[in-house]
Amino acid sequence: MAAPDELFCWEGDWGLPSVSTDCLVVLAYAQFAGAPLKLRKMSNPWRSPSGLLPTLRTNQKESLTRPSDIIIHLRKQKYNADYDLSAKEGADSLAFTSLLEEKLKPALIYTFWVEPKNYVDVTRRWYADHMPFPLNFFLPGRMQRGQLEKLRLLRGDEGLEAGEELEKELYRDAVECLNLLSQRLGSQKFFFGDSPCSLDAYVFGHLAPVLKSKLPNSKLQQHLKSLDNLSSFCSNILLLYFPQDGRETFGPKTSCSPAAAPEGGDFDHVPNKRRKQVLSALVALGAMLSYALLTGMVSIQQEALQPQPQPMTIGSHEDEDN
Repeated sequence: MAAPDELFCWEGDWGLPSVSTDCLVVLAYAQFAGAPLKLRKMSNPWRSPSGLLPTLRTNQKESLTRPSDIIIHLRKQKYNADYDLSAKEGADSLAFTSLLEEKLKPALIYTFWVEPKNYVDVTRRWYADHMPFPLNFFLPGRMQRGQLEKLRLLRGDEGLEAGEELEKELYRDAVECLNLLSQRLGSQKFFFGDSPCSLDAYVFGHLAPVLKSKLPNSKLQQHLKSLDNLSSFCSNILLLYFPQDGRETFGPKTSCSPAAAPEGGDFDHVPNKRRKQVLSALVALGAMLSYALLTGMVSIQQEALQPQPQPMTIGSHEDEDN
């Protein structure tokens, strides 16, 4: 039997399985489709095969980073959450997914990465607190610049500048998108009936961080909370597919058992585990510290070493890492 694909993603907080929109989209789709993946949550993107999160490493050693590419790959593996959609429903799903990208995503980037108080008090603080030293000194800023570039591409304006006028325009588009999504969902459990599909994954991934984070500037959050059906939609997905019981298992929900997801992770049985972890941490620390010192960004006295997160195995597989 082939080894399961591995999914590397940002770790969770705020009652969410991940703080990243893209990671949430992939996590939700994999759950909806019953795809058995080996999950590795982390707060250091340099530990993923691509240096980015999310990354899906297939059993053919290919690395995929875009949610759409990961979903296409899972469909090719016969894990298709859209299998039961009619042709019209499939077209509607694509249209609403495009609407999210065009109207809502720019506002989310602005809310978390551009709005000064939200960025300083929530976004930058979270990543700086969770990343290992010395990455926490420079990676949040690099990530912000990447998000600003993404916002410019989405808006088609290379000279885009943050300001009150831009914020109003983005907020107006986002409110329009949220209202249309609320109307389409209506009183249904999911967007196309009783079973979730890729659109549900995209909507959940985009809305859940807004709903759950504690934002100082929360205009968009307040409007989302005023739409009861969308708020309930996110809460129901968290309850059904990401229960707060300390275990995160992909695949059929009947496999969510202690045997399927041992608490200690998949490295507990490896000999000399502690020695290997310490040596790996020292090598990584030395490389990162040398880079930071050579570029003059930090001094040795600025921060203490933070422990690295450990990977875990999820799904219906119990595979060994050698």
